[in-house]
Amino acid sequence: MSNQPEELNGHGAACHVDGERKSHHSDKVKSSLTNRLNRIEGQVRGVKGLIERDVYCDDVLNQIASIQSALNGVSKLLLEHHLKSCVMERIQDGDLEVVPELLTTINKLMR
Repeated sequence: MSNQPEELNGHGAACHVDGERKSHHSDKVKSSLTNRLNRIEGQVRGVKGLIERDVYCDDVLNQIASIQSALNGVSKLLLEHHLKSCVMERIQDGDLEVVPELLTTINKLMR
């Protein structure tokens, strides 16, 4: 378990349990992520409806940009909690393989 207080790492549980990698987000973080993703899911269904109704392309593209922005917000929140919990814990445990793993993930997010 991390030595960081719960309010800093976003949860009180370890990121590695019996060799298995898992995240253990607090109920507050999990609820926030889930609510954001539910809204995004609704936006995607809305875009599908716009396309089915032959709505003007520019309007559809603007909705897609809004969805991408919302997904970026989810990614930022998740990345913040990942850094404050799993990454910090693994570095404290001497597992420096987390650094190239994190860099790969960040590169994928920035495409």
